[in-house]
Formats: sequence, structure tokens, C-alpha cells
Amino acid sequence: MTFSDFLPEISLPKVLSKLGYHTVAKVSMPVLNKYTLISKHFDEYKLMSHHNDFATMVEEMEFPEDEPQYYFLNLGETHYPYMLSGDDLPHISGVHGALKSLGKDATSGSQSIQATFKPEQMKALHQQQIRCVEYVDGLIGKLIEKAPKDTWYIVTSDHGELFGEDGYFGHGPIMHEKCFEIPFVEGRPR
Repeated sequence: MTFSDFLPEISLPKVLSKLGYHTVAKVSMPVLNKYTLISKHFDEYKLMSHHNDFATMVEEMEFPEDEPQYYFLNLGETHYPYMLSGDDLPHISGVHGALKSLGKDATSGSQSIQATFKPEQMKALHQQQIRCVEYVDGLIGKLIEKAPKDTWYIVTSDHGELFGEDGYFGHGPIMHEKCFEIPFVEGRPR
């Protein structure tokens, strides 16, 4: 395969479809709904019914022996508001609070955490995100057990998250180095 195989769409699902893969996307974040361009070349594209539905994604995955599969999974568990259930944590209205101060007279261009969360609330949010990452990690283990032995995995993120660094919370619209720190792991399990 060469880069020209991806042109003009630059679409991994399209290339894999041509190679005989059945391509499936399961997404948690409504911003990736079926009307967005990311859905274009998948054989199946599903917006999950809940923001935190990775367990159902793993449960629904199938691996028929006669057809290779490509799965794109978009998880919401580690994304604000970091809720695994009905946890009683602070909530910001709007686009997860990212646009709360947009259009207001703000000297710094962003809201400070003091105006958003109390220190104990910030700590609770950070601890909850850690619990969500641990929960997802357990489900990745179940996915690896379920998938065929020759499965190749890529685990990454679309952004980092701020928990008070330089007075910021969240991930956008903020151009901060922490927003660009993401995990990236790829390969086959041993």
C-alpha cells in the first residue's frame, strides 16, 4: 500500500473496504453523528445511545472468521463530564462548558477555574476522570480477550484535558500544551 491508495479521500475505512474489510464505527460523542464527514466510508456507523457506552460497544462487536473487521470506537467515558453513572459532580451547560464565556468581555480569552469550579470540585472531577480511565482500561482488556489473536490495536485520543494548569479547565477552545498531550499505543498484544 502507498499513500496514493488513500487519495483523494484520505480515508482508512475506504481503503480497508477495498481490501475486503467490513468497516464499523461506534461513536459516543454526538459531534461525530452520522451527518459528519467521518461517517462517510463506513459500512456501519452507529451513534451509541449513551455518552458512556464502551461496554455495549465491546458486547456488540463481532469477529466472523470469513471477513476481516475494522472497528473505529469513539468513547465518551473519559470526556467531560466523566460520568459512569449518575455521579453527583458539577456540570457546566453548553458545549461541555467550553463556550461558557464566548462572546463575553473576557480579558484572558477564557474562563478561570475560580469562576467555574471550587478547588474541591476540581479535585473531584480529576479523580472521577482517573476512575473513568481505569474503567475503560478494564474494558480494553475484555476487548482484547474477545478479538482474534492477530488483531492490531491503536489506542489514542483527540485531545488532552486541563485540571487547573495555568488557571484553565477542560480542553477548548484553549491552545495549551496539555490539550495536545495524548496517549498513543499501537500493536498486537503478546
